[in-house]
Amino acid sequence: MPGAVSSTLINGQAADSLPLSDRALAYGDGLFETMRVVAGGVPLWSRHLRRLRRGCQALRLDLPAVELGAEIEAMALRLGDGVIKLVLSRGSGPRGYAIPSETQPTRILYALPAPTYPLAHAEEGVQLFPCQTRLAQQPLLAGIKHLNRLEQVLARSEWQCDQYAEGLVCDQLGQPVECTMSNLFLRLAEGWVTPELTQCGVQGVMRDLLIEAAAQAGDPVQVRPVGFPELLTAHEVMCCNTLFGVWPVVQLEDRRWAVGPHTRRMQSLAKQAYL
Repeated sequence: MPGAVSSTLINGQAADSLPLSDRALAYGDGLFETMRVVAGGVPLWSRHLRRLRRGCQALRLDLPAVELGAEIEAMALRLGDGVIKLVLSRGSGPRGYAIPSETQPTRILYALPAPTYPLAHAEEGVQLFPCQTRLAQQPLLAGIKHLNRLEQVLARSEWQCDQYAEGLVCDQLGQPVECTMSNLFLRLAEGWVTPELTQCGVQGVMRDLLIEAAAQAGDPVQVRPVGFPELLTAHEVMCCNTLFGVWPVVQLEDRRWAVGPHTRRMQSLAKQAYL
């Protein structure tokens, strides 16, 4: 029944376990995507697939795109509305870091109910926690959604209270990069700016969508390094991802922002992606 599905597929078959030799377990050797399902479809699948291709190229990993596309389509139809998590592992191999000469990628899909976020996050805005965890700079892995998320795990562990819906994460130089599970946008005098992700961070699907949609609407987004003092001088701040869309940011430590009209327009652009 749509909306009541909770299933897991491994290489297209119902299963819930992996062999201990799978390189995802030993080395985090793989990629993942978290996709929103609406009315039995995955509206942003082509964008997720584009990021998967970039990640597979960076990791020298084979991408079984045809099999994944068919399996995701069938799972989405059964689910109706919710979330599909995709994990693509390099598969099983012998002990050691060397990439085996012959590997068979492991495709893992599981369906989940749609997450529930307080409506106030989107309407009234959220407060960011100033994370002390810093992102390491590694251009070879920057932008892609690889399986090693320990930096995000540590950053998110820095707060437990409901006062904060997200946390700001900076690089080793103290420059804002993103939030723990979303991308960051600043509204400055010259327009929207989002931090570039050539050294670290995740190139979010919703981030890319909003950059393109804003440009088409005549309000282009600059992609460049952002300094912490610059963040504090912004007129509006927001964060975004594919599951919650756009949340206005209204406070970071002592700095407060109003929910502005430019952020409201970005929220509208994000919603249109799922119509």
